[in-house]
Amino acid sequence: MKMLKACIALTALLLVTWQCSAQSPTPASEYLAAHNQARGEVGVGPLKWSEALAKSASLTARLQRDKQNCSFADLSKSRFGANQLWASGLAVTPKAAVEAWVAEKKFYNYADNSCPPEHRCGVYTQVVWRNSTDLGCAQAACPKDHSTLTICFYNPPGNIVGEKPY
Repeated sequence: MKMLKACIALTALLLVTWQCSAQSPTPASEYLAAHNQARGEVGVGPLKWSEALAKSASLTARLQRDKQNCSFADLSKSRFGANQLWASGLAVTPKAAVEAWVAEKKFYNYADNSCPPEHRCGVYTQVVWRNSTDLGCAQAACPKDHSTLTICFYNPPGNIVGEKPY
């Protein structure tokens, strides 16, 4: 009888844990889901989460918050592909950050692999870059100006000049 009660208690605990995790996705799973939805729409395989990339993104976002007044990071020399989003006055969810980058899809011309000069399609093409397989993201809140800086790193990097993303 003790064994049965223990099994029931364990089953109940597992069910509660599963329900909580199903109802409260982690930021990592939100970043991945939003990225992989966009990738699936163009026939590109899913990314997988990289703790190493997430740690690098976190260090970079915190450095920008603590030392650079939450400004964009200069990632031009990074060995990873990268996207950044700065927002003021509102909380930015992982999904919202990725949706902002994916919104540039409407300006991307796949036929000639181009984007009008007044738009930045590179953030979109990095999200869907076929050869990128790993993703890590982080966000820093900047209380001084009520802003947030979101950074995602991709490996291998995308946006290779002359190549199409998919």
